[in-house]
Amino acid sequence: MPTNDQQTTGKTIGLAIILNEFSEVLIDRRLASGTFGGYWEFPGGKIEPNETIETCIKREVKEELGIEIQVGKHLITLSHTYENLQITLIAHLCRYLDGEPQTLQCQEVRWSSLQNLAQFNFPDANYQIIEALAKKLL
Repeated sequence: MPTNDQQTTGKTIGLAIILNEFSEVLIDRRLASGTFGGYWEFPGGKIEPNETIETCIKREVKEELGIEIQVGKHLITLSHTYENLQITLIAHLCRYLDGEPQTLQCQEVRWSSLQNLAQFNFPDANYQIIEALAKKLL
């Protein structure tokens, strides 16, 4: 149990595992100034009150990358604790529909094959998502 001066805050985050017609995954690089600055991630963000996970994912992808997606099947839900941050990640497989990915709230955007994801530096919790995706696609 954390003491009062070690409070752990919790967040629920919806993530989009966006696949294109070549089975490549869209990832983005976080802004340098912030939590996990410079790390790669799957697009998404914090769920707002009274928002479904599907609506959250679609909204966050539009805000971060300026593209339209179709939110599909649930891939994985996991909880992970970083120092004073406890997060629940809910990842859905998504289909890329329209728009050119832009760096609206990130440093860089890239399509990557599943095999090449290992060369990118992700926050620890994301590796369970990559493993679940590999089991689903391979």
